[in-house]
Amino acid sequence: MSDPSRDSLADGLAQVVGDQVENLARLSGGASRETWSFTSGGRRLILQRQRSGDVRDMGVEANVLRAAHAAGVRVPELLASGTADSPIGSSFMVLSHVDGETIARKILRDDTFTHARHVLVGDLAAALARLHSIDPSNIVGLPATDQVAQYRTTLDDLNTSLDQAHPTFELAFRWLEANRPESARRSLVHGDFRLGNVMVGPDGLRAVLDWELAHVGDPMEDLGWLCVRAWRFGSSSPVAGVGTYEQLVSAYERESGLTVDPDVVRWWEVLGTLKWGIMCMVQTSSHLLGLARSHELAAIGRRVCENEYDLFLALDGRWEGLGVR
Repeated sequence: MSDPSRDSLADGLAQVVGDQVENLARLSGGASRETWSFTSGGRRLILQRQRSGDVRDMGVEANVLRAAHAAGVRVPELLASGTADSPIGSSFMVLSHVDGETIARKILRDDTFTHARHVLVGDLAAALARLHSIDPSNIVGLPATDQVAQYRTTLDDLNTSLDQAHPTFELAFRWLEANRPESARRSLVHGDFRLGNVMVGPDGLRAVLDWELAHVGDPMEDLGWLCVRAWRFGSSSPVAGVGTYEQLVSAYERESGLTVDPDVVRWWEVLGTLKWGIMCMVQTSSHLLGLARSHELAAIGRRVCENEYDLFLALDGRWEGLGVR
């Protein structure tokens, strides 16, 4: 039986790519977009379509992808993009299909990826070095925010609406303010650079995905986020579950020609851990406040205490001057 909405999407997509669309199939997608696979002109392609309610400008992401591709970052090729006025009916991107695996636990454990695990830290560092070489002033619309202030406000709002207190998060904010690094460097930052957002094959990194959180910031943010304990998926290796801090710093310095202060990377790792804990609160608050009743959203609330635990691990021996014994 024909699906009218699917047929309508296929017709609009055919206008965009200028050829017949076949094998259109819905894939998993995040909260901000739908992802579809299809074939056209003998090529396997991917459609990402923005969901209603998402206020981010997908055109900025398209411009980021173009700049990353031009800089030699391994990314899917952007073939077409458009706004809500397009035949698709919403903002969209059409991308080349990249074979590989995104599920972190498979990458970290399956024999297929044994070689990939040996080269992945170097591949990720090379991708970040190329990404951070891009002049963000050439990309119109990139946001730039003070993330400590942003998440401070978010936590205050959550504490009020949920009538909760999280002293571990308060201590982390105090430590972050007391140890904020000075940095004059500003670059394009991916914003969510981690396992799960990269495509990996048996040979190593195939493509960097999910650029919707790209912004202007300190490039060390991406290195720190890559080291957050949640993104190790149970591995004891601190960098994406596959390598050491020393390997990451060495590879990034070699590829970028820049000097990395490991303490600055650790500062961003602490902020990343705090951010993820607050993000978990945001998601579970949707359930608790009755905005979107969901077992999945409710369950993610348990990860709040996991991140509190991870903060204590990340700041072991670093609480001096904060009134903690």
